[in-house]
Amino acid sequence: MRKRRGRLVALGIVMAVLIPLGYLWATSLVPGTYNPADMGYADYGGGVAGGHEHHHQAASIAELTGPKTGTPDVAVTLVARKEKKGLAGYTLNGSSPGPLIRAESGALVQVTLVNESVPDGATLHWHGIDVPNAEDGVAGVTQDAVPIGGRHVYRFRAEDAGTYWYHSHQVSSDQVKGGLFGPIVIAPKAPGEVLATIHTYDGKRTINGQMGSQRVELPAGTTARLRVINTDNAILRVGVTGAAYKVVAVDGREVKGPTPVTKAYALAAGGRVDLEAVVPAGGMSLVAGTSALSLKIGPGDGPVGELPAETVDLLSYGKRAPLGFDPAKADRRFEYRIGRRIGFLDGVPGLWWTINGHKFPDVPMYMVAEGDIVRMTISNTSGQSHPMHLHGHHAVVLTRNGTPSTGSPWWTDTVEVGNNETYEIAFRADNPGLWMDHCHNLPHASEGLMTHLMYAGYTTPYQIGGTTHNEPE
Repeated sequence: MRKRRGRLVALGIVMAVLIPLGYLWATSLVPGTYNPADMGYADYGGGVAGGHEHHHQAASIAELTGPKTGTPDVAVTLVARKEKKGLAGYTLNGSSPGPLIRAESGALVQVTLVNESVPDGATLHWHGIDVPNAEDGVAGVTQDAVPIGGRHVYRFRAEDAGTYWYHSHQVSSDQVKGGLFGPIVIAPKAPGEVLATIHTYDGKRTINGQMGSQRVELPAGTTARLRVINTDNAILRVGVTGAAYKVVAVDGREVKGPTPVTKAYALAAGGRVDLEAVVPAGGMSLVAGTSALSLKIGPGDGPVGELPAETVDLLSYGKRAPLGFDPAKADRRFEYRIGRRIGFLDGVPGLWWTINGHKFPDVPMYMVAEGDIVRMTISNTSGQSHPMHLHGHHAVVLTRNGTPSTGSPWWTDTVEVGNNETYEIAFRADNPGLWMDHCHNLPHASEGLMTHLMYAGYTTPYQIGGTTHNEPE
């Protein structure tokens, strides 16, 4: 009797453990096919509710396209391939980075993506360019992934001059790392322009696809504009040695009243920065991380050297200027609290990212209406840094760890939020649709650190998973 009673007690203990675990496992499962507009729970940020629950009345984001007619000023075809050898696992038109796309402000851009041999399909997302929603290039959200033998045409007006990049947003944690990306510059080519697209292929960090130091011939006295793009998953220290420089643009937005510095610049993953320096008689170098990876610019070899420890603080750099709206009159106020906890994600046990204490897919859907002024507080207690990227919008940094911005308006689309840091940002909701809002350390996004910004009255006809095999992260 005692043995039987002991077995029953042991069975009860096992059941007490297994039943909750089974429930947690079952509730973590992500449907094999789902509409991203239906995921998570609606967060209205204190504003007027509506739009999330009534998809049968909603307009399709497929209608939010760029100009459907008109001869493009820039027309490019990009052929995506899966490679069997070389540094890059994927290429566009046979190279990685893919070809530079250049357009002047106001130009109509047309890019045709052809998938020659990428098995999972591919898309093109215009990182930092606030295109109409249907042109955003996110598989399962704004389009279906382009299968082998297929093609997709993107059309948009290149409104804002600046430095940007494009990359696949289908299985992006693999495809971007493997080389399916390229630079895009909205500005006429000017004397002294130097492009530096920085990427790590299989542990080998490169500038413009090449390892080690390279030479860029520019006459002494030339004012050089160095367009630096960080396509990796981690923050990167960049800067100029041999000359002082100015930070003249961040994420495609001009800095007001830049002043010369000799510090390093901490470039967020996915972010871009434009540095301006006058080439000295002895030359100078753009250094990416360490002196082992640099562009020697000007006459002679030029000094290389290591970057200083101190970094430029954009919170106080430059001069103040009007924002164009009043953040104090926000219509929505959101919290985006990044954490981490043990549990299941799609049935897999592990230590997973959380948003406001919730694991994907039970994360907030940030709901806005067109014209809203939005304030968002992004806090991070997860133990790691996260470059947070909101599609379709540029936000201005208001505070960091409670300290207000006193310099030039810090407009950004990718802000690196370090562990135990808190940023408050603001933006105007002026680009309707359904937009990704995720960590641009792309493996983190694939591990659940992603959600969406959704405009009331819209939904998407696209599905994640299923026969389309859409998998944005």
